[in-house]
Amino acid sequence: MLRKILFPLILGIAGCGVLVSLGLWQVERLAWKEEILAEIDQRLAAAPVPLTRFVNEQSDEYSRVSVTGRPTGEELHVLVSGTEAGTGYRVISRFETDIGPILLDQGLLPLEDKDAAPLLVQMRMVGTLLWPDDQNDSTPEPDLASNIWFARNVETMAEALDTQPLMVVASQTSPADPRLTPLPVNTATIKNDHFEYAVTWFLLAAVWAIMTLFLIFRTTRQKDA
Repeated sequence: MLRKILFPLILGIAGCGVLVSLGLWQVERLAWKEEILAEIDQRLAAAPVPLTRFVNEQSDEYSRVSVTGRPTGEELHVLVSGTEAGTGYRVISRFETDIGPILLDQGLLPLEDKDAAPLLVQMRMVGTLLWPDDQNDSTPEPDLASNIWFARNVETMAEALDTQPLMVVASQTSPADPRLTPLPVNTATIKNDHFEYAVTWFLLAAVWAIMTLFLIFRTTRQKDA
């Protein structure tokens, strides 16, 4: 009888071992991601500092900054949905500052206001440094004729608007452009599915174990018969 159940037993132990190890790996990833989110929350809660030209993605992303400047009216409209303000266009503007032109994510423009004139005055803005790259293999190319983009990419947009390759996402602007609703950066929009993944692997391990026990039971019953 031992020979009959040896293979399903080995298969069951090996399968459970692999699935449990994958679940434990996701638990480790969950702890890693929570540390990152805690660090981001700490940066987002800090007092803003004046924006300088000496910032980089590795050390300054999610830092709060203040900057004074003026939008030029050159904008890229990124079609988005599911935001706190609903569906519309993220307005990425060319923003002239003392350190040169930068990309400014001014917030959400309602679909029906796409052709509304922007507010072109000197502004004082508080926001968050961000280097987003929302593009993936399924992202459509921008419709340049209609000025409709489908993802943010700092390098591509900086080239299109002839700015420095950095973006500030506005949270407060004075005076505010009446067309727009700010979309401040927060960690709620950052995916963290590792807990769900871990639960899935552990459940699969349990199912695998049950199936193994059932197979062994069937094998022994056949032997007895």
